[in-house]
This record gives sequence, C-alpha cells and structure tokens, in this order.
Amino acid sequence: MTQASFRILQLDGRERSGFICTSDPLTRYFHTQVTQDTRRRIAACYIAVHQATDTIAGFYTLSAADIPLTDLPAELTKRLPRYPTLPAARLGRLAVDRRFMGQKLGSILLADAVMRAAASEIAVFAMVVDAKDAQAEAFYRHHGFATYGSVPGRLLAPLSNLLPRT
Repeated sequence: MTQASFRILQLDGRERSGFICTSDPLTRYFHTQVTQDTRRRIAACYIAVHQATDTIAGFYTLSAADIPLTDLPAELTKRLPRYPTLPAARLGRLAVDRRFMGQKLGSILLADAVMRAAASEIAVFAMVVDAKDAQAEAFYRHHGFATYGSVPGRLLAPLSNLLPRT
C-alpha cells in the first residue's frame, strides 16, 4: 500500500474501538484517554484512515515541549543561541493497527508529524520522543533520531535533519 491508500486528518468522532496495535497501553490510551487530552489541549491527535475501508489504521499525538540546552550534544549547540531551553515538538504516541503493520504506515505518520511541526506558526527547533521499548527506539533511530540527555529512550532530531531536502 502507498501513502495514497491513507488520508491523515485530525481526530474526529470516528469509531475507535476496532483499533488494536501491538502495545496494550497505546491501544488503551487511544480508546479511553486521547479524547480528553485533545479536549484539554494537552495533545493534538492525528489519525490515518484507510481509504478503502474508512477505518483508523494508525495515529500519533503532538504537543509542545522544550529541551534544556545542557542536554544537547556539543555538535548541535555550537550553532545555537545560549537560551536555557529550546522549543520542540513532542511526538508523544505513535501506533499502527495490527492489520496495517508492514506497510510503512509508521514512517508515513512520522513524516506527517514532522511536516505539521515544521509548518506550525510556532517555532520548533527539533522533534523529541520517548521511545517506549527497544523496537520503538530502533524505528526512531532508523529515521535519524539520536539519544539526548540522561533518560534512556529519550531521542531527538533537529527538524532540519528530518525535512526533505529541496
């Protein structure tokens, strides 16, 4: 399947109970908590809808974050202002329904999140994520994220490294 097989839109009132991913906490979050987080403006949620079946194939959440300058590697900070923190977008959760695994939908969702963060009217230097397990960490590392700070699984990628080259 291709990216054209899915459309990505903001979470709506669509039925979510059929969505099941490989992570029980992520499935539970999507079924029970995401609506409250979006209503309270804690996170924005975007869903990938499979065009042929009109079912939710995946989702991700975005929220604002900041990165302490002292947590960044020296090769990044040498070209940055010496503010105590730098603005970032947090990719809080990303999951793909089991029925759509192996179709590169995770990569499609990540690319959409990067494009939304870059297009925001609020400045964002980087995207950060807290990988939940080794598989998630490998996925983000494959896409150019690197460890920062002292918390295991905490990863960062400058948006300039994630955006397509023009």
